[in-house]
Amino acid sequence: MHQYPPSRVGGTELHTQMVSRGMARLGHGVAVFHREDGSGVGSDCRDDDGIRVWRAWSGTPTAGQRALSTLRDPPIQRSFERVLDQEQPDVVHVQHLIGLPSTVIGSIQQRGIPFVITLHDYWWVCINAQLLTNYDQKLCAGPRAHINCARCALARAGTSLLWPAIPSLAALLAWRGEQLRRALLRARKLIAPSTFVRNWYAAHGIPGQGIEVMPHGVQGREDARLPRRKGAAVLFAYIGGLAWQKGVHVLLDAFSGVAGLSELWVAGDESIDPVYVARLRSKAPQNVRFLGALARERVWDVLSQVDALVVPSLWHETFSLIVHEAFAAGVPVLASAVGALNEAVRDGVNGLLVPRGDVTAWRLALQRLVEAPERIERLRANVRPPPSFEEYVHRLESLYRDGLRTTGVN
Repeated sequence: MHQYPPSRVGGTELHTQMVSRGMARLGHGVAVFHREDGSGVGSDCRDDDGIRVWRAWSGTPTAGQRALSTLRDPPIQRSFERVLDQEQPDVVHVQHLIGLPSTVIGSIQQRGIPFVITLHDYWWVCINAQLLTNYDQKLCAGPRAHINCARCALARAGTSLLWPAIPSLAALLAWRGEQLRRALLRARKLIAPSTFVRNWYAAHGIPGQGIEVMPHGVQGREDARLPRRKGAAVLFAYIGGLAWQKGVHVLLDAFSGVAGLSELWVAGDESIDPVYVARLRSKAPQNVRFLGALARERVWDVLSQVDALVVPSLWHETFSLIVHEAFAAGVPVLASAVGALNEAVRDGVNGLLVPRGDVTAWRLALQRLVEAPERIERLRANVRPPPSFEEYVHRLESLYRDGLRTTGVN
């Protein structure tokens, strides 16, 4: 795993922790290995409610160094191999390899340990992981001879001085892509959280029959919900990352033009990208409230109070845990019509789908619900709870057992 709570809490990190605890509850011995920034080189192990959490560090890499570590990082490689030899696992579940050398896959395979991989995003093919270009911030269909990937890498580095190096950089990224493609093909099973993700990888050289679609389960909390008070302000909430690709600026531009009684709560860690957060705060009208980062229990408290969740993503979301948590809480969702959000949200049924990045369309969608709050109740009536996390863990356990008997994606 590339990161792990409590130092980093994102969707993939949280999911990994939940899977680890779920497997432990089923009586399995569980160990987690992840990278963490730190001075020098080292590793240690801590106990997390019976789960052995191993972390390794090899300095504090820059974004460029982190990308290159996919190709080679001997200290992290050695730490991982020591953990493999000490733990001697029956199966390894690779959640993510950002910042880890892809050669760890070879170490797993050399020891004859079956492994599965969850495709949380597009990193195995797209070095940006989110199919968004750094040079013009548009959706990307994938590598085109890796020339576009090289342009992305240079744009992310903030330099135009190395444009003559694009052919060489493209060749390096093509080599990276081939190494990661081979790693995927060696897995006993690949897991996609949505049909969109499975189809995308199938279109990029990974046999679709080897990809199991398993939407993440939700560890929900039941709260008694009262009907909306007549005449009360319509309350919307955004809960998630405060980064450009999440489209929160689009939401605020749209919300600033909504007439009528309404309020917007924005929840997310403001320390990750303070420049972007300052931009959001500067354009937020008075009826926008910033909640900061939310602990897990607080997420459910917020969902129990709001009328609708808003997800204005600008990238092809692969699942969106918060959307399914909203459904578990009985809350309809307004979402961008991109990626897996098209699968989860049925337009006009359990929510509304809005064109990506379209401020006018978002304003109209929000205005519709403010003007006619009874529409919220109709949408709410059609919300169905997603599979529970317990169901997901049991299905995953069966997939692990099946993986011990099969030979790979091919």
